[in-house]
Amino acid sequence: MAHAKSGILKSILADTRDAIARSRRLTTDSEIQLRAARAKPPRSLEQALRKSKGLIAEIKVRSPSMGSMRAENVAAAPVAYEKSEIVRAVSVLTNETYFGQSIMQLGELRSIISKPILRKDFIIDEYQIFEARAYGADAILLMTTILNAEELQRLGDCAQSLGLDVLYEAHDEQEISMLPTGARICGINSRKLDSRRLGLQHWLRRFLPVADHSIVSDRYLLADRLPAGSVRVAESGLSSENIGRVLQDFDAALVGTSLLLAADGVQAELARFEQALKHNPMTPGAQAASESKP
Repeated sequence: MAHAKSGILKSILADTRDAIARSRRLTTDSEIQLRAARAKPPRSLEQALRKSKGLIAEIKVRSPSMGSMRAENVAAAPVAYEKSEIVRAVSVLTNETYFGQSIMQLGELRSIISKPILRKDFIIDEYQIFEARAYGADAILLMTTILNAEELQRLGDCAQSLGLDVLYEAHDEQEISMLPTGARICGINSRKLDSRRLGLQHWLRRFLPVADHSIVSDRYLLADRLPAGSVRVAESGLSSENIGRVLQDFDAALVGTSLLLAADGVQAELARFEQALKHNPMTPGAQAASESKP
């Protein structure tokens, strides 16, 4: 594995291994592979993100860093994301213990959402990749934090053999150096998974609004270290206030918490993101608006 892991990450990985074992008891490897082979052809996440700058909008019920999302926003998100012009793809968390959703919810969302769906999970085993394809995912996340170079290559090859795109995620320069040669979609995650920090933040949120202090925003300065020609994705700690600046160096942003915790609803927050993108001189929407002026 790549790095020494925090307590929360160790717990999540232990839970992930248990979940894989349970899934295998219900559906064998050969059965899940057959279901994957019969699934409808995947949609290209890479092509969707290369069209123009926009969002990968996330669906989750809760998170270790920020606790429970607003239930009404979670319920409204699928239709809102499907209709939004700035949402290029949808990320679905499938770790039930820590994020409140399983692969079953991804399968249900497939019938609602026509855009590419990213299975966002702690993927450590080929079984999860076949499972993603079987339930209708179009892409998966592979994290350098939990995988070594050989595992990244092997799991990435498995995904590509099924027609799935891969978002490779790194946090720092060391992890960026581990990205496979030829990686087509690469992300920088600004979130620091620290058990003590997350625990304090979670406790404080019970009593008053708290900023997400698990974010290390200067990690986005590493954008130019990502492989040349790859789609660059910024992950975590993004809001309508900072999205314009961040997308000057990235092609897309993976956004979840700010949408799902918005007090006035997910559609209102999406509208703010849309306005921010229109006013960002580096985005196609803003450029088109500028060119239309007399």
